[in-house]
Parts: sequence; structure tokens; C-alpha cells
Amino acid sequence: MMRILDLSQTIHPDMPCYPGTPQPVFHKLSSIEQDGYAEQLLTVSSHAGTHVDLPSHILPEGSSLDAWSLDRFTGKGFALDLRASVGGIISLGELRGFEARLQECDFLLLCSGWSQYWGGPEYFIGYPVLSPDAARWLTGFHLKGIGVDMISVDSPDAVDFSVHSLLLRSGILIIENLADLSPLFHSSFIFSGFPLKIAHAEAAPLRAVAFVDDANLA
Repeated sequence: MMRILDLSQTIHPDMPCYPGTPQPVFHKLSSIEQDGYAEQLLTVSSHAGTHVDLPSHILPEGSSLDAWSLDRFTGKGFALDLRASVGGIISLGELRGFEARLQECDFLLLCSGWSQYWGGPEYFIGYPVLSPDAARWLTGFHLKGIGVDMISVDSPDAVDFSVHSLLLRSGILIIENLADLSPLFHSSFIFSGFPLKIAHAEAAPLRAVAFVDDANLA
């Protein structure tokens, strides 16, 4: 039996946004009562909520969304439980034991448990990030993307965004602000995160989902 799990955070005017990123604005253009139809004008950052970062987000020579085919946004996923790394660094040692799984997957989803803080001030601080060695080691696999249940793959005080740069330079997409990933542990699933088709986008909101095959547990 196939289940579909929604891994996306809801976009709304009061949602958490990366410090410095403006909140979404929803403006009613028409209503059924007055106009016979409803329509809204949405002003939303390309990095609002669950979104994908493309190379042009960080790299001057990086490609934008236009250059990426749809098949790059879907594939076999693997969810890794890293909740013990809370408040620290995700070391290379924590990843080495999963080399065989990483060889087989397209998308690595890192579950820190940080999605439980979505909507609160704790969400923006203290989350674990990949060590430089761990991030560099992951670029040796044929990954399409790495997703996290956190605001960023770099620490809150990062100035050079080294993890972003390393992954994006290697052609690995970055999906941030995923919802609770723990239901994916020990499951076989296909990850899909198709972004809005925005011209020259350096990032775009997406609807991230997992198609879970309960008949084929990992």
C-alpha cells in the first residue's frame, strides 16, 4: 500500500522566515460576495517556507531553476535520524555507517527534530549543521539533493555559507524547512519536491512529499 506524506510547512502571513526575509503578504483582490469570484495577490519570498535552493542562490556563476529538469526534483529518499546531534555538529562519523544506503538514494533527508520548534524562537538557533568534512564527504555520492527540517544547512552566525557553497557547487540541491521527517524512518519512499516554475529563480517554494511503500520496508 502506498501512502503520501506531506513534508511541507504551510505558507501564511505569520509564518517563521529567515531573519531579514520579509513575511508573506496576502492581499484580497476580490471576493465572491462583491465580485462573484475570489482572488488574492500573494507577495512571498522565494525562500519562504519549505523551499529549494539552486546554485545561483550562492554562486555567481551558478545555474538558476530554468536549467534544471523535473527529474532532478524526485527520486529515492533516505531519512536519517540525527536527533542525537541536537545543538551540535553532524560529524562524518555519524554518517559513515550509512554509506551503503547513500549509494542507493537520490535524496538524503536529515531529521534533526527541529521542526518541532516551527513557529517559536527556538527554531532559529541551536540546530545542528554538517561539519565541513561531513558535507564534503556527501558530495562524493550521486545525490540529487539534501533536505533538512531546519531553517538552513549553515549555522545562524555563518557569513560565508560554506555548506551551501560546497553542496550547490557539487550540483546537490538544498531543501530547507521540511516538516517532521520521523515517520519516514525504516521506510522505503520516493521523495518529490517540485518547485514553482519561476523564471531565473535562485530558489522557489515547493510542495515536498514522500510516497511511502509500506509493503517494502527499508
